[in-house]
Order: sequence, then C-alpha cells, then structure tokens
Amino acid sequence: MRKTTLSAALLATTMLAQPGFAEEHHRIVEEPLELSVHFHWPRNQGYEEDYPVEQAAREMTGIHLVDETAGRNTPDHNEAMNLLLAQGDLPDIVGGNRIKDKVNQYGPEGAFLPLGDLIAEHAPHIQAVLDERPELRDAMASWDGNIYYVPYLPDGKFGRAWFIRQDWLDALGLERPDNVEELYQVLVAFRDQDPNGNGVKDEIPIFERQWEELIRFVTLWDGRSSGSDTYHDFFVEDGEIRHPYATEGYREGIRNLAKWYAEGLIDPEIFTRGSSAREYLLSENLGGVTHDWFASTSGYNDALQEKVPGFEFAPMLPPESVSGQRIEEHRRTPLKPDGWAISYANEHPVETIKYFDFWFTEAGRRLSNFGVEGQHYEMVDGEPVYTDAVLNNDQPVNSQMWEIGAQIPRGFYMDYAYEWQWTSEAAREGIELYEANDLLIDQFLGVTLNEEEQAVYDRYWPSILTYMLERQQAWILGTGDVEEDWDSYMAQLDKRGLNEVLEVMNTAYERQYDS
Repeated sequence: MRKTTLSAALLATTMLAQPGFAEEHHRIVEEPLELSVHFHWPRNQGYEEDYPVEQAAREMTGIHLVDETAGRNTPDHNEAMNLLLAQGDLPDIVGGNRIKDKVNQYGPEGAFLPLGDLIAEHAPHIQAVLDERPELRDAMASWDGNIYYVPYLPDGKFGRAWFIRQDWLDALGLERPDNVEELYQVLVAFRDQDPNGNGVKDEIPIFERQWEELIRFVTLWDGRSSGSDTYHDFFVEDGEIRHPYATEGYREGIRNLAKWYAEGLIDPEIFTRGSSAREYLLSENLGGVTHDWFASTSGYNDALQEKVPGFEFAPMLPPESVSGQRIEEHRRTPLKPDGWAISYANEHPVETIKYFDFWFTEAGRRLSNFGVEGQHYEMVDGEPVYTDAVLNNDQPVNSQMWEIGAQIPRGFYMDYAYEWQWTSEAAREGIELYEANDLLIDQFLGVTLNEEEQAVYDRYWPSILTYMLERQQAWILGTGDVEEDWDSYMAQLDKRGLNEVLEVMNTAYERQYDS
C-alpha cells in the first residue's frame, strides 16, 4: 500500500479507540438464526443474501439475514419506507438509506426498540464509540432521549475540494488564485485566452456534476449553502439554527453568481448537464474549475494523459472570501442518517444487538470495509491491503465493494484506509494541503422533532424549500434579480412559515444538544 507521511497521522486521528476485547470468537448463536431485513438503498433496493460479505458474516456469527425489503420496484427510499410502515408487519431489522428520521419518529410510538440498555449490556464495541464520542449519541437520539438506530459512521475529514486546471494556468502564465478577485480574473482568462489551444472560444471556466455544488461558491461572499453534507440543509450560528438561503451573505453570493453566469464564466448547462459533466468536459479539454471529491476527481490526471497531453487537474485551497475568510464548507459528516434498527416484531433483540455489535469489532469492521480476506484483501504488516485485482480493476474500488456487500449503509464504522489505498498521489498532496490549513467548519448533525414539531415542519417546509430553489435558479439564470426581489422573497418566506419552522427546529435543537 502506498503511504505518505500524512497517511498514518490521518488514520490515527480519525480512528476511534477500540476496546481490547478478544476478537477470535464472534459466534453469537450455536444454532443458525435467520433474521428478516428491510434494506433499501440507492444502488440496490434490497439486501442480497449471496453477498460475499454477508456469507462471511453468517459463517462467523451464525446469523443469516433474509431479505424482506419493501418497495424493491422504486428507487425512492422514502416511498419504500412509507410502504413498509403502511404494511404494519415489520421485519426483524429495518435498515438502509436515510432511515434515521422515520425510525426516530416511530420509535417512541413503539415501532422500534430503544437500544440504550441493549447496547450497554450486550454491545461493548458500540458502547465504546458512544463513550468516546458522546456527541454522536446526542445526534442519534430521538425526541424522547432514546436511541433507536445504529448508524453508519464515516471516517476521515476531507471529502470535496476545489480543483483547477494547472496546465491551463501554466499555458497562460498565471498563478493559482488565492482570493475571490483573483479567481474571477483567472476565470475570465480561461474564457478569453484559449488555454486549451484549439483556437476556439469553447472553454467552460466553472462546471459541476451536481449543480448544487455551484451554490457553495456563495461562501466566497461569506454566505452559506448548507450546514451539513446534505444539500440545502440548515446550519448553526452562535448556537441558533438558521437557514442559509435567508441570509445576507447568500444574497450577495447569488448576486455575484448571476453576474458570473451572465458573463459566461459558468457552464450554461449547469442545471441540466448532470452527472456526466466532469467526464465530458475534462475529457474534451473544456472544463476549468470545479468543486468535487478528492479521490475520484484526481483520478483523471492519470486517465486523461493520452487524450489530453499534459493534463493536470490540481486541488487548490479554497479562495479567500471578500472578508478574507478561507473555509471548506463540505466535510465528511461523522454520522450518517443511514444504518439499521430493531423492529417491535423482532423476537431476538439480544442476538440482534450482538450482531450489530459484530460490525464494530476489528474483524467485522474489516469485513464491512474491505470485503473478505483472501478474496479482496490480504493482511500486510498488520493492515488490510487490497489485492491487485481490486486496485487495478476497470471498475472503481467503491463500486466493487458495493457489489460484494461492503461499504453499504448498514450500521458500521468506516475505515478511511479503505479509500486511502486508491487515492492518487495528486489527491493525497491536496489532502495534505487542506490538512495544513484550518479550513473545516462544524456541521449541523440534525434534530429529531416530536409529533407536534414534525407537524409544523411537514406543513411548511416542503413548499418553502421549493420556493427557495425556484428563486435561486431564476436569479442565477437571469430571469429574476436578487437585489430587486430580496424584500419580497423574504416576505414570502415569512408568509410561507419559515419562522415557524425555525422555531420548532431550535426548540428541538436545544432539547437534543443542551447537555
């Protein structure tokens, strides 16, 4: 496995301590036990019983998960969960993508078992994590103070970064931009000075695979686009929940993004090009600047050398804002709303929580992160190292892991070493650059609303967010003017119930995180 001086430090700081329990015995039941599971997630609407990871866990623990996923014909996890709850007859385990809100809503009503005592008595590895990171328990908790699900815990700090075409900068004799004004000048040069050298004014200075990443540029004018790794989320400022799309910094940021769009500095198809934008614009030597994942974006430096000689897409520090602040708004969340819970119908809660705990043991964590030893990785100097067949596969490592049942949104603790192995040297250097600077900001980890609060949220928030996004797109595309519209926009937010939503959110926040 390739290493840099940062790798050991990163892993040391991101891995929680594990208790010194004996790892050689993982058998939970003497006779095989089947537990039914609903497991709906974006890449597979169900739980495959022939996953190599599932088969290995079955052999080690004696517990066999049997798929009973509702809504296998829909990619919408909310629709699948609603269908499951409407059926009433829940399987033993309910897991998968973004289950937290539903589980915490219906747990206090009896649909799911509270896990606090079960964890304390039968899940020492999960308990060790909660003891070391009590803020995670706060974030997991429902409004009644109980926890009802075991989450997927990401590892590592850095996710997305700013990338710029270093080869274009070199061709034009320019330096990397250090602040928002320098960035603007570079974008203008990319637009006007033919850095790809084809004699055609076809360069796209700013592009994004997800259009929401463009909205992050409002941080250059001291705005915010989200408070978490979920787009359009609330954020916390001075101990109070606010929404970024109702702040002055956001207004200034949108005003400038609209100006940049009108000047041709932003992809004219920013809202429609979609997930192929990065692949197409880089391979055609057209794209200049983006904000995207470290590992996958840096991979183009090797992949495109033959097609675009000298190609270099370099991670750079976020430009300083107009006030001199330099932040990276996106970071890996320490807690996902994914994971799994024990339903009221489960007749084996002790065995189930022990099974959940298995995935937090050393062996279970390796299995959930790297796959099966001897098939997908080997132990080298005490560390799991992917085989050449995995690392040199045409398919990305993460996709390979999903296919075998690793890195899927069960309740488990990610090991950043899994990703570090297939992170290019360029990305590693970028991570070192980000690590050396104080860029990351605290995340909003969500709140759980009680029944009355949830009713207020459900009544107002969907239409508020729809209105916010409609105006946001209109302003950037130039079919509206944020300066002229701002007062009426804020009046509409008030009329549509934003203050009521913020009130219940802040009440829940104080209750959940007061300790």
